[in-house]
Amino acid sequence: RRNCRGNPNCLVGIGEHVWLGEIDENTFHNIDDPNCERRKKNAFVGLTNLGATCYVNTFLQMWFLNLELRQALYLCPSASGDGVPKDTDYEPQSICEHLQYLFALLQNSKRRYIDPSAFVKALGLDTAQQQDAQEFSKLFMSLLEDTLSKQKNPDVRNIVQKQFCGEYAYVTVCNQCGRESKLVSKFYELELNIQGHKQLTDCITEFLKEEKLEGDNRYFCETCQSKQNATRKIRLLSLPCTLNLQLMRFVFDRQTGHKKKLNTYIGFSELLDMEPFMEQKNGVHVYELSAVLIHRGVSAYSGHYIAHVRDPQTGEWYKFNDEDIEKMEGKKLQLGIEEDLAEPSKSQTRKPKCGKGTHCSRNAYMLVYRLQAREKSLTVEVPAFLQELVERDNCKFEEWCNEMAEMRKQSVARGKIKHEEVKELYQRLPAEAGSPYDFISLEWLQKWLDESTPPKPIDNTACLCSHGKLHPDKISLMKRISEYVADFFYRRYGGGPRLNVKALCKDCVVERCRILRLKNQLNEDYKAVTNLLKVTVKGNDGFWVGKASLRSWRQLALEQLHEQDEDAEPSNGKMNGNAQNKDEANEEKREEEEELNFNEDIVCPHGDLCISENDRRVVSKEAWEKLKQYFPKAPEFPNNRECCSQCKILEREGEENEALHKMMASEQKTSLQNLFHDKCRPCLGSWPQETDELYIVSQFFVEEWRKFVRRPTRCSPVSSIANSVLLCPHGGLMFTFASMTKEDSKHIALIWPSEWERIQKLFVVDHVIKITRTQGPGPEGPHYSSEPQLCPECREGLLCQQQRDLREYTQATVYVHKVVDNKKVMKDAAPELNVSSSEAEEEREENKPEGEQDPDFNQANGGTKRQKLSQQSYITYQKQGIRRSTRHRKVRGEKALLVSANQTLKELKIQIMHAFSVAPFDQNLSMDGKLLSDDTATLGSLGVIPESVILLKADEPIADYAAMDDVMQVCMPEEGFKGTGLLGH
Repeated sequence: RRNCRGNPNCLVGIGEHVWLGEIDENTFHNIDDPNCERRKKNAFVGLTNLGATCYVNTFLQMWFLNLELRQALYLCPSASGDGVPKDTDYEPQSICEHLQYLFALLQNSKRRYIDPSAFVKALGLDTAQQQDAQEFSKLFMSLLEDTLSKQKNPDVRNIVQKQFCGEYAYVTVCNQCGRESKLVSKFYELELNIQGHKQLTDCITEFLKEEKLEGDNRYFCETCQSKQNATRKIRLLSLPCTLNLQLMRFVFDRQTGHKKKLNTYIGFSELLDMEPFMEQKNGVHVYELSAVLIHRGVSAYSGHYIAHVRDPQTGEWYKFNDEDIEKMEGKKLQLGIEEDLAEPSKSQTRKPKCGKGTHCSRNAYMLVYRLQAREKSLTVEVPAFLQELVERDNCKFEEWCNEMAEMRKQSVARGKIKHEEVKELYQRLPAEAGSPYDFISLEWLQKWLDESTPPKPIDNTACLCSHGKLHPDKISLMKRISEYVADFFYRRYGGGPRLNVKALCKDCVVERCRILRLKNQLNEDYKAVTNLLKVTVKGNDGFWVGKASLRSWRQLALEQLHEQDEDAEPSNGKMNGNAQNKDEANEEKREEEEELNFNEDIVCPHGDLCISENDRRVVSKEAWEKLKQYFPKAPEFPNNRECCSQCKILEREGEENEALHKMMASEQKTSLQNLFHDKCRPCLGSWPQETDELYIVSQFFVEEWRKFVRRPTRCSPVSSIANSVLLCPHGGLMFTFASMTKEDSKHIALIWPSEWERIQKLFVVDHVIKITRTQGPGPEGPHYSSEPQLCPECREGLLCQQQRDLREYTQATVYVHKVVDNKKVMKDAAPELNVSSSEAEEEREENKPEGEQDPDFNQANGGTKRQKLSQQSYITYQKQGIRRSTRHRKVRGEKALLVSANQTLKELKIQIMHAFSVAPFDQNLSMDGKLLSDDTATLGSLGVIPESVILLKADEPIADYAAMDDVMQVCMPEEGFKGTGLLGH
């Protein structure tokens, strides 16, 4: 029953049980019976769900069972005229033609379900995203009415109005004079609020209830010519044949800023008398329930849509669930199973009791009632040109069924042949005593017996040793089979090399025994070496050994023995060609080479004995000989061996260089003491009286030079001043005198003339930059000039580049600060408490004075911070690698958001809504005193740059939930209906 993996002779439990005995024919193929795709007698045809189009399928099935609508659509003339040629596929040109063809297939197709892809594509719907079903219904009805309005036949042109359109009036009555104003409006469905209600009739009553217009909401009366208290209500004037009642289950949740679903039960009856709700009570307005549209799921943004629809010809109820259609028993509507899936089990609401002829649902979002009819139901026939198209599709379906049946038949025939073949080969698989045999991998044998994975050619390379023979450790992964079966396998599948009785490797077995003996001897040798190391070595009979090697020689020996054991194996990968990746193997090999072997820790880079005697010690000849047994390739250094002469020369040169650098640093520090300590520095803003000229060097040079002076043994000396970074390619200065006094002052360092003389002696200067003050003859004041002069073109280019960088950012940080009464929540609040410790530490490092660890610098400078270069600096500075912290210090009540320059203000408001729970229509945003109000403008065009601080002032909440819902539809289109193609029509 179970295979003995360590026994190459065990051939039980490798997958053979599937082939022994009788086998069901269905196991020889994976092709479903095509007759399962055939429509059953007197059954309806389903619709394929294309990903998230279940809401479309429910409406299509409901509209299909509206016989008057179906008949009117059949009467629409086709653009194809006389018909479609038989050698071309039919492609509908309009929405009407798409619906015609779909309805004809739903009526007379032989398929169990059909594909509505062409119809959905024509509407421009995203099949991967679920849309708002109620919004889809409104938009499609509007589109269909507009399309049919161009038809000449009045029965076709007016079908939407006749079936779905009613009228109501908004009636306003002045309390002062009694004047009544009426605004008549059409409707295609009544949108009923269900919050706080348990019955459908209560929802209708609230929809028609009287509203008082008082206070600020008073009504301007044309008769009184002034604002007066008034009452307003809706009066139903006429009702359509098909009454669509939208239950407003999806409402806006102000706390989360998203829509939510109301999972409350609403009761409704199969018969609905609308007479009490009509203004003129002179007709029959009794309606029968014809459809219930269900949304299964707790979220407004996900779930599944199904429809319960009544067949108008038989009166039977059907549940339409995409491809699957279920007939209800006893001509009764049954909603029970749908109501169990609405909520998690912990929050189940008890279902109220329903009387005969009544139902209650917490998932129904649309109820469809049809006017009770006394005459017999309509019979609709498919027009001849549509029936011809249906017949073509039915012929294609029959051809597909025949093709699938033939493929099943051929698969079964091939399977039976292999069944007999495998049974015969398995019987002859074991190798008889004294007969020739082959080794073959267990993994390959299992794949051969598993029909789902056709076997590849036999690959035995993964189980070979370094001598090209069968490795002893791979025997457990192999099986011994007869030569007869092996010959058949290699003829049929190919591969190799073949491993027969001569393939067993004696050399590997001998090597394994040697390694085992060394492993057993290691413990005894470790004790002996430990005792020998305690003996003091006299004379020149000893050998140098690294102290680190001595501490870990036992572990190194064990690892080396294991490596030798593993090196005998050609691969650590799987059998049959699934060997370890070559790149990974090479990488491991390189890593192993980089690791130091025994006694290599005292080898210098030149391959000789290192000069540091602290890292090595002398061991006796006896101890060294025992160590050599385990490390025969270890470098050998007798204790009379001289150290590496090259290392001695380098050590001496290094000491001389360090002394030279210290002397240079001391001399430069003495010559330029004020520049080093940043004391008594000139300033362009308040020009010193004692001189008329100053020199300029880059701040980068000053910082690098200070580093060298502080740490001459660690940092390289600075020998030249590269002032070219302050000049343009034409040799002109990149900064104006005014900018060098302000924003560009951090890029330059001012030098006194006396200091400049010393600098020219100490350093090589590529370009001299000088600022000169000249006193004019008149009262105009002093004039300042630079040498070289400013390059206006390059200066303008630099400014444009800096501005462009501020306008073309992506994933930059801006800060939003919520204000109350136009003041910040905490004007000078402490930094954000939840800043991570790593951030705080980094800020401390950035703000730490450069010379904090230099005693001279600390005493003289008092901890002055170094100047840093901003992100918007000239590109040459960025190449030099000067780093500056641009982190904005957050305060309480402020949040950081990631934005891009091409992002619109509306998208930023949605981010702010999620961060602060303030709806977009309640947000007043401003920056630097300027109001940000254009929702369609990009942040770059509004002047929002990285690190900007935007102030948020929130309006008082409004109580009109319907208004909020409308705004959310605009602000969050991805969560509403996205049928742009439908709107485009």
